[in-house]
Amino acid sequence: MTSPLLPVSEALARLLVDAGPVGAERVPIAEAAGRVLTTSIKALRTQPPFDASAMDGYAVRAEDVAAVPARLTVIGAAPAGRRFVGRIGHGQAVRIFTGAPVPEGADAVVLQEDTKIPAEGEVEVLESAVAGRHIRRAGLDFAEGEDLLETRRVLDAAAISLAAAANHPTLEVFRKPVVAVLATGDELLPPGSEPGPDQIIASNGYGVAAIARAAGADILDLGIAPDDRAAIASAVRRALDTGADILVTLGGASVGEHDLVRDVLAGEGMALDFWKIAMRPGKPLMFGRLQGMRVLGLPGNPVSSLVGAHIFLVPLVARLAARDHSPDFRDARLGKAMTANDSRVDYVRAVVDKGEDGLVATAFDTQDSSMLKNLAKANGFIIRPPHSPASAAGTPCRVMMIR
Repeated sequence: MTSPLLPVSEALARLLVDAGPVGAERVPIAEAAGRVLTTSIKALRTQPPFDASAMDGYAVRAEDVAAVPARLTVIGAAPAGRRFVGRIGHGQAVRIFTGAPVPEGADAVVLQEDTKIPAEGEVEVLESAVAGRHIRRAGLDFAEGEDLLETRRVLDAAAISLAAAANHPTLEVFRKPVVAVLATGDELLPPGSEPGPDQIIASNGYGVAAIARAAGADILDLGIAPDDRAAIASAVRRALDTGADILVTLGGASVGEHDLVRDVLAGEGMALDFWKIAMRPGKPLMFGRLQGMRVLGLPGNPVSSLVGAHIFLVPLVARLAARDHSPDFRDARLGKAMTANDSRVDYVRAVVDKGEDGLVATAFDTQDSSMLKNLAKANGFIIRPPHSPASAAGTPCRVMMIR
């Protein structure tokens, strides 16, 4: 009697049961974008470190420009990065630029456009200013020692800029998990090749690598191994030797006599966790562990491997990279009728658009697992649970967005 296929939810739970960050490293701040902090970040300086002008104009004493027009003597200039040395007295002003320290004695800045030059060395102020106008006080943004970024913050553009302003040249972040990608098959050649009459161009390895990279991984491309035990074993050992955290194999894990990957991995010592999932496409999906390296065997059909990567590889990489991940599930209605489903959950490639009363998901007529063109057009999967009945257009459905 054939054993029942493993439900997707159980397979995913077993895949993620003990998945956690793979380690930490310190990187230059210029290379930290998109990474995840291992510790909180404190300010190493105060910002701004002094009272600074917020505009181009003139530093003045507010009492001197309470009544306008007011003519003042210009006693110097304060460009950004070079303060005016001295003190502003009664009836005096200093030409100042954005970011420059406010001179001693001044308590306001009047805008350049609110002045005119009546004579050399003088300025006439046409608009009055109250004390504090156009001045950024020291510590307005943050003070030295202040907590700025929390542990596990993803370093987006604002966080990177804040860490830089706080004078951090390097940051400690979680290491990116290394995903080794191995395609297998005598029939495969890399793009740019001249295939023979019985060969095709390998494609899904590039897509799987792109999915993993977007999820937070570094990629080790193991290339294409022929249907040869020694060649496959050599590639597996290379993944181990380079410290890959995940080995993704493409093809060779089904039941044909040329499907050697599962047997080779077993011979190398892999402990198989599960094989064959109650899903379409992607039934012959495999997961195991080999010397601390997780092994995810995806089907060879391009659509099957990419769907499997979205469902299983993305959350695994996210866990190892210390990233939060939640699939983008949404409610929608069917754009066209669909036939009844069998005992496997079906991830139906579809275009999801806005309708008059919500999202409308329209499945492609052809769902063959070798067809990449429709997958490239799709922006989501209609998720059809096992034994879903035939459904008319307009029936509520659940979709998983992929872009």
